[in-house]
Amino acid sequence: MKISKKLFEAFRENAEKNTVELVSVGLGYTAVTVSGGGIGLAYTFLDSEHGCSVVDKDADFEGKSCLDLLPHIEEGPPVYRAMALALINALNHRDALVLKEDRKNDLLFDALDIGDSTRVAMVGHFGPLMPKLRERGAQVEVVDIQHGIGDPEAFKEKLRTWAQAVIVTSTSILNDTIDGILENIAPDAKAALLGPSTPLIAAPFENTPVKILAGTVPREQEPILKAVRHGKGTPALQKFSLKACLLL
Repeated sequence: MKISKKLFEAFRENAEKNTVELVSVGLGYTAVTVSGGGIGLAYTFLDSEHGCSVVDKDADFEGKSCLDLLPHIEEGPPVYRAMALALINALNHRDALVLKEDRKNDLLFDALDIGDSTRVAMVGHFGPLMPKLRERGAQVEVVDIQHGIGDPEAFKEKLRTWAQAVIVTSTSILNDTIDGILENIAPDAKAALLGPSTPLIAAPFENTPVKILAGTVPREQEPILKAVRHGKGTPALQKFSLKACLLL
């Protein structure tokens, strides 16, 4: 079963009990709030080709059942997936708030067993992680389709035969590449899903190489929504959030 389908099934029951209060699609991130008081984030992943309207003129999820928006995690343009993933993170907000803080990524790196000469494959370029990876003596290979870094086909071989640890951007859920990435990771390699979009729930990732989920859980709603409206990025969001790590 695809990760997107597993996410839908994991939150179907919760979605039936709640309504969408607010949807804010910012230039950098999308935020959704729900009737239960939760707020969630996801990267605003847009198609490369779109006009002045990125969402259908009749689409309006606010005040509707969360079950109206949730199915878009499995289908439709990436911007709809972004809204649905932010919804999932909003529905999971209360549980995610009690997870361990990992502000300096120590839990993440220790769980991946990253040390001297560890071979790390990075799907999505996480610039802020590079100094700490170099400090630990890791060897790093990066592919990032959006920024034109690396050869995706050649990178699959790296995942299968070279990588000991794999760091995967959670935006791979939004462009529907996550399943192909996980299928190519060697059985003895450990993988982490990383980024503010990350759904911090274990069940959808059972029987996959993913052993660590690292995400951003809003602590203060109004500053987060203002940062989203103003097109700000991860550093601004993390000022008002828990930088959480869930070990599977």
